[in-house]
Amino acid sequence: MAVNLQNELNKTSGFKNLELLAKQVVEGFIAGMHKSPFHGFSAEFAEHKIYNQGESTRHIDWKLFAKTDKLYTKRYDDETNLRCHIIIDSSSSMHYPKMTDFSIQHLNKIAFSALASASLMYILKKQRDAVGLSIYSDSYDYYAPEKGSERHHQMLLSQLSDMLVTKSIKKETETYQYLHEIAEKIHRRSMIFLFTDMFQSSIDQDKLFEALRHLKYNKHEVILFHVFDKEKELTFDFDNRPKRFVDVETGDYINLYADTIQENYHKAVSDYFETLKLKCAQYKIKYVEADINKDFNNILTTYMIERQKFV
Repeated sequence: MAVNLQNELNKTSGFKNLELLAKQVVEGFIAGMHKSPFHGFSAEFAEHKIYNQGESTRHIDWKLFAKTDKLYTKRYDDETNLRCHIIIDSSSSMHYPKMTDFSIQHLNKIAFSALASASLMYILKKQRDAVGLSIYSDSYDYYAPEKGSERHHQMLLSQLSDMLVTKSIKKETETYQYLHEIAEKIHRRSMIFLFTDMFQSSIDQDKLFEALRHLKYNKHEVILFHVFDKEKELTFDFDNRPKRFVDVETGDYINLYADTIQENYHKAVSDYFETLKLKCAQYKIKYVEADINKDFNNILTTYMIERQKFV
């Protein structure tokens, strides 16, 4: 599977076959589970019934038709109406590290978020749930309300693909501003997935945490996928040669040896991340570390657990 994924990802135009990749990620995850305790994860049907002329052909079991030469439809056990909204931060820092060729072993933050989102969308589609999408950077770039149609699903996949190939040059963001706007748009109770590195130009953390709390209005369930490159952005693991470190959102830079600031940098960022975790716990927001150097299992497992609580 990894070989097929790499072939699809190595196309310079971005994710050419995002839906196929998402399907492979999900199926690979399921295959790795010896026995799933998560009932209802797949849309299992209870029985077949004979197809009556004039009914929708949507649920005809074509595999069974090939075997029996008779038309049957699936009657489902788990008909759900879950509403989900995916929010993605597409500011310049999310496009780190800069990439020319995508590989499943080497994704930057925005590519990781796009493929993770598409994988969640694949599951939601299988369960006939409604999904919406918001993308923001230095502006509110895209919004689509929660719907469950195939046309809507394809539109969101296209938007995710476009997001990867759109240059994000010096795009700062005030995450809290757009989270407030998105919260105002989502009126019905929903499960909200937020993909962001939580880096913003403002040092006013209180505004950011207040925006996260705003997302909890209307009894939404909020899951924060904190996307970052743990090796570089937390531990600051660079070789000790003189380097120029450039702020991708402002263009500011500094020349230094990594070892001279590694300890202080790691402490400062660790303290910020710990504060973020505590605030999420205080506001009853699920915090999930999403290291781009890891696989997607943590994200998919989290979804399955939180979905059971939600419904």
